[in-house]
Amino acid sequence: MILIINILLLIAGFALLVKGADYLIDGSVAIARRIGVSELFIGLTIVAFGTSAPELAVSIKAAISGSGIAIGNVLGSNVANVALILGAVAIFQPLKISRSTIRKEIPFVVVASIATGMLLLSGSMALNRYDGIVLLCFFVIFVDYLFAMARDDRILELEEEKAIPHLEHKIGLAILATVGGLVGVVFGSDLVVKSGIELARAFGVSDTLIGVTLVAFGTSLPELVTSITAGIKKKADLAIGNIVGSNIFNLLLVLGVSSVISPIRADRDITQDIVFTLASIVFLLLLSGFRRRKLGRTGGVLLLSLYVAYIYMSLRAG
Repeated sequence: MILIINILLLIAGFALLVKGADYLIDGSVAIARRIGVSELFIGLTIVAFGTSAPELAVSIKAAISGSGIAIGNVLGSNVANVALILGAVAIFQPLKISRSTIRKEIPFVVVASIATGMLLLSGSMALNRYDGIVLLCFFVIFVDYLFAMARDDRILELEEEKAIPHLEHKIGLAILATVGGLVGVVFGSDLVVKSGIELARAFGVSDTLIGVTLVAFGTSLPELVTSITAGIKKKADLAIGNIVGSNIFNLLLVLGVSSVISPIRADRDITQDIVFTLASIVFLLLLSGFRRRKLGRTGGVLLLSLYVAYIYMSLRAG
């Protein structure tokens, strides 16, 4: 009976994910057009923050309970975001990456990854409240950059599309679609991941390893489905902005807030997770730079191979 319930929850969760992502992308594009900002800006803010909500919720809860799942959750999720999600999206639909993303946003993720890794390694795989404040200061810098992006009026030349005219001219409907889509995506991912976590714990898997694998994958489901949907709809800036923004939110806001609430410590050596977190984003930068700001199918396969190697090494270490 429990097995049947879990299967039904899994099906319902995936249905919510897919339909929610569809509404989220359409609503976000409509909002971007209506208020006069780029789709990249919307991807870095509304979509990225919304799809990072599961990581924030899981990590804060873990910090309060004293669990080691928070750090593994964020690191594993960030590797999944870049290597798994962008790899999968690029295979479905090659992505054209904007010049500013290569020159500014992705390098900022590199800096944030290095800063977080240094704090973790110097603190014996733990983050205290002072470390959390440092991460939140970096997040304030990122928010200031977002305001500068809006002020500079970096508006894309958006041509008319027949797919969403009913949303574009009705801002209330666009907001409703965006919020409703986010709710569907987040709640759907929660339904999908819960049974997997309980099963892993029953077999005695460590909290941090669960965070690196099952929880990280589960909390990355919103980014995965949203970015694939954006890629299919040929909204590359939304797909890239979602992933880049989510990684920044995860490293700086999620870990920052969690460690300020209560010092957090991993329950195993996470050196290789830190290395893969940094390697994945540097790998993305190199692939997109050498491909004339385009992440093609070959790059997607290479990123997916990196993720497979990461999971294999994580399972061996666990």
